[in-house]
Amino acid sequence: MLLEGIRVLDLTNVLAGPFCAYQLALLGADVIKVEMPGTGDLARQLGASPELSKELMGASFLAQNANKKSVTINLKSEQGKEAFRRLAETADVLVENFRPGVMARLGVGYDDLKSINPKLIYCAISGFGQEGPMRGAPAYDQIIQGLSGVMSITGDKESAPLRVGYPVCDSIGGITAAFVIASALVKQRSSGEGCFIDVSMLDSTLATMGWVVSNHLIAGQDPVPMGNDNFTAAPSGAFKTRDGLLNIAANKQEQFIALMKAIGREELIDDPRFAHRDDRKRHRAELTREVESGLAQRSATEWEALLNGIGVPAGRVLSVPEALSLEQVKQRELVEQFDDFDALGKPLSLVTAGYRLGDGERRLHSPPPRLGEHTNEILGSVGYSADEIIELRETSAI
Repeated sequence: MLLEGIRVLDLTNVLAGPFCAYQLALLGADVIKVEMPGTGDLARQLGASPELSKELMGASFLAQNANKKSVTINLKSEQGKEAFRRLAETADVLVENFRPGVMARLGVGYDDLKSINPKLIYCAISGFGQEGPMRGAPAYDQIIQGLSGVMSITGDKESAPLRVGYPVCDSIGGITAAFVIASALVKQRSSGEGCFIDVSMLDSTLATMGWVVSNHLIAGQDPVPMGNDNFTAAPSGAFKTRDGLLNIAANKQEQFIALMKAIGREELIDDPRFAHRDDRKRHRAELTREVESGLAQRSATEWEALLNGIGVPAGRVLSVPEALSLEQVKQRELVEQFDDFDALGKPLSLVTAGYRLGDGERRLHSPPPRLGEHTNEILGSVGYSADEIIELRETSAI
């Protein structure tokens, strides 16, 4: 595995940070989740199964904590801090998503730890970054969706502003952090130097908005919500068929011509309203009505095969269960399974990552850990004796 031999301390909670560390774990890193005794990651209490949440193995936690080990350490205890420092001496990477300044106030911030481990890559993920007037403000995914402008362009003119249907900003923040950490590891290997990485969810989200932002900055065009329409071209968006919605991206002139022929509307090819790209964008609503009248002849499934066969990109609009059931997704083995998972009493299926490595190796090797499941093992590996670990438990340091 690409990150085999890399030790990562994961002090994160809920989504952006755990998702980042999960990506590193899928690449083979030795990820140790450092959690508060008794409660652990808040995600252990979140998800659609109250029974799992009661066991501190919530569905939200299970989704992104496989391949990790769990150790419980009380960072408010002096003995706990000492145990954590010993662990930090052995680490290549540390990831945390506390509010800026929290780790420093506890005496285990970057400046404290780099003195004992100069090669440490320390990644702090927060809503707004470590500096600026909003640095200390609380941030959840929906807060960032609103502040970044994402909600303002999601939906149509009747429904916007609208929240994206999954925690997109948390996910973007996490994947951004994983990318920078992997890059920092390259330098660490050649120079032996660590670094401090400051990841802002707000910055990360704005950075992914690409053409929406550049159209404003460069062309002076203010973004507007366009529902299921693609603002770059027409006909490009979601269209009604005889049975179900179909996404079509006829972005090129030859694709537009092929689409019109396929739906039996050749006369529209030379219609001055639709003859050129900009004409079609100006008359988008009229063109949509014409296209949908032709698409009414067949189902979305039939049109998908027919249009893709003639070079017009098309795809049905599916539910999440339908998407997971696609033969394409199954063959790619995106979802892997633990056959005997005691917390569920049945197999546990988890989504892995959107890439395959050439060796075809299974990406999941251990299920999400129980809270503190590996505390004795991990502390023993950094020199604590069995009696010392008992003493740490008795003083609530772990």
